Amino acid sequence: MAGCGHHPASSGTPTVSFVVANNQLNFAVEMMDGFHSGVGQVGGVKDMVVGPPTVDGPKEVQLFKSVPKSSRDGVAVFTLSPELFAAPLSSAVQAGVPIIAVDNPPGPGMHVSLFVGNDNYQLGQMLADETIKRLPADATGKIIIGTSTPGVPVLDLRAKGMRDEFHAKLPKVTVVGPFDTKQDVVANEASWRVLVQSNPTALAFLGTGDADGWNLAAIRKSTHGTWIAGAYDLDPRSLQAVKDGNLLIVSPEHFLKGAIAGRLQAEHAKNGTALPKGWILTPGLAVTSANIDAILARQASVEARQKWFAAQIDDILTHTQDHLRPLPAV
Repeated sequence: MAGCGHHPASSGTPTVSFVVANNQLNFAVEMMDGFHSGVGQVGGVKDMVVGPPTVDGPKEVQLFKSVPKSSRDGVAVFTLSPELFAAPLSSAVQAGVPIIAVDNPPGPGMHVSLFVGNDNYQLGQMLADETIKRLPADATGKIIIGTSTPGVPVLDLRAKGMRDEFHAKLPKVTVVGPFDTKQDVVANEASWRVLVQSNPTALAFLGTGDADGWNLAAIRKSTHGTWIAGAYDLDPRSLQAVKDGNLLIVSPEHFLKGAIAGRLQAEHAKNGTALPKGWILTPGLAVTSANIDAILARQASVEARQKWFAAQIDDILTHTQDHLRPLPAV
């Protein structure tokens, strides 16, 4: 197995797996840490986590197919390339493998009946609302939106949520984009520099991904910009930028999603507990100057995150029906 993982299970010990789109970037690492934590809470179950070092849909499919049968007591999948997983996931479900889709909802042809993830349209509204709080009610001018991976449904929904919220609450503002700001970190920074230089009077520059955040903050700092920068995820560079006053971020709370998926898979593998069916909706969190110190403390260790999320995880898994929605249409 390539990527990041734990030792395979010995004979007779149930093992659950998590296949992720990337094993390096913050959003994936948060989910991986959460999954391991969730499995560990159950006890008596081993876990394996695998993913390519860069976002690579075909490579991720290969890793999914190569997960040993001994590690298929439950498999959670987070992918940014759902179209490539339609056939492999459908085959796995038909073979009796318990599958949970995480972060990105499953397509109708996958026959996956459980999804753990955010309402990304709502996450877009959240970032827009944090921006709106910092602008006059009669603000005019441009707001520039960029997305690092056009065509990925969760990111497209964030962009749409932003646009719609600005149109509803700041009707005099012109929202431009989303522009393709590239997934590669270096190309992402170059894309944002071009957009900032081309729109020197813009009120805000907002991205849908993680690299958008720390790159926008660095550009704002180096150019002494007064515009608002905003993006997603909890990369340490982005958290420091929030602390410094150069960035707003919304956290999709990826650790929470991973922990829920891990615990559900482990309880099913160990005790035969039935997996719920539908969409377990998990919330996001706006990270601003008001709560940055608490979030920095939370992010300092996996143990701190376990403690932070413990009550929330218990509530979701004890009162699951209160958090279930029908599977989202994709």
